[in-house]
Amino acid sequence: MADIAMEHGVGEAVRGLGEQVRGRVVMAEDEGYDAARAVHNGMFDRRPLAVLRAEQVGDVMAAVRFAGEYGLDLSVRGGGHSGPGFGTNDGGLVIDMGEMRTVRVDPRAKTARADAGATWGDFNYSTHAFGLATTGGIISTTGIAGLTLGGGIGYLTRGAGLSIDNLISADVVTADGELRTASERENEDLFWALRGGGGNFGVVTSFEYRLHEVDQVYAGPLLYNLEDAATVLRMFDEFIRDAPEEFGGFPGFQIAPPLPFIPEDRHGDTLFLVVVHWAGSIDQAERVLQPFRDVAPIVADGTAQLPYPALNGAFDALYPKGLRAYWKGSFVKELPDAAIAAHVEHGSQVPEVTCTMHLYPINGACHRVAENDTAFAYRDATYGMVMLAGWTDPADDADRIAWLRSYNEALAPYSEPGGYINFMQDDDYERIQDNYRQNYDRLVDVKRTYDPGNLFHFNQNIAP
Repeated sequence: MADIAMEHGVGEAVRGLGEQVRGRVVMAEDEGYDAARAVHNGMFDRRPLAVLRAEQVGDVMAAVRFAGEYGLDLSVRGGGHSGPGFGTNDGGLVIDMGEMRTVRVDPRAKTARADAGATWGDFNYSTHAFGLATTGGIISTTGIAGLTLGGGIGYLTRGAGLSIDNLISADVVTADGELRTASERENEDLFWALRGGGGNFGVVTSFEYRLHEVDQVYAGPLLYNLEDAATVLRMFDEFIRDAPEEFGGFPGFQIAPPLPFIPEDRHGDTLFLVVVHWAGSIDQAERVLQPFRDVAPIVADGTAQLPYPALNGAFDALYPKGLRAYWKGSFVKELPDAAIAAHVEHGSQVPEVTCTMHLYPINGACHRVAENDTAFAYRDATYGMVMLAGWTDPADDADRIAWLRSYNEALAPYSEPGGYINFMQDDDYERIQDNYRQNYDRLVDVKRTYDPGNLFHFNQNIAP
């Protein structure tokens, strides 16, 4: 598409766009182009016509109008963590929000307004200064925008709800290039759709969140022998059903990395993992977490009292930019014995340290929001399950993807038809209606209102 665009003079027009905006427009012949086009997932090596490093809302408005006028594919990139690489494209325009990352906290109102290019690391740094936080992700380099628009599952979900449950308002540039505010009082239909509907409806330029008193937490990984995986997983499932909502940990499988708290002779062993997280009173932590110490012998204990931002960034080093990655995700209500057996069989075969399965609990506060109140449809699920294969060598592509698909297929009979859109891969488009269940038709109506031409289609697309 880039060559065709150039033949029609779009290349020169892009240079003209650069004169209209404050941010830098980067094209293939410009220094820094390769860095500008890169996304987190190393599987995607695409070459857009241009990347706009937006600095102000006016830049975003100009870019949206430009893409619509010239019929260009348009990608919007925040943190760049999209599993399917939606933050870039071939031959189109990319709006890179990474320069817009200011976070402004109102400690008295317990709210924060954050630019859409901020990461959860940026956000947590700003709010932690006041002993406050809201539900973010598991990796702090993740952008607030993509995670929030998909729903927002994280450590604080059970106590504080999803990220979207804490969203007060959003500023959005819609397909006509106009800036709108979406909230419970303005553009209510758009606000409803943004809370779980992904990037289908416009470019969000800032988010306003409700904050909670979260400062020091007690958290970290507990590692168990693989032969105890079924026992620990059953205990976790029983525990989480009525656990205090300040608990927000998750189970999974993990090849032991060479970390100081893990015995050296166990480095490289495949183990069962529970990341425990307690956001309540620190003096209650040991009592609440005692069942995890009693259920089976612990191989390694990495738990400690630490600031919440440190927990959110604890696993960043495992998932650096450029890592090749393939994802699958589904919602889960129950864990029958057959499902646990399938987890043990396939989870025991994790091929390397950056491959895993996690079961993120989404009961508690998340269940107190009705299934039609936001676009996020699975308010009755117990877990948001993710399977992730991460690797560095392209020669391993087929093997890693095959492992993950086999694992996913084995758990399909025990999972819901739909999954969390932030865990969807580029071959999951056929699941789009299942992901939204009863909310899909309403999302289509909102899409027709705000983006009838489907300008915003580099996403888990809701076609108008």
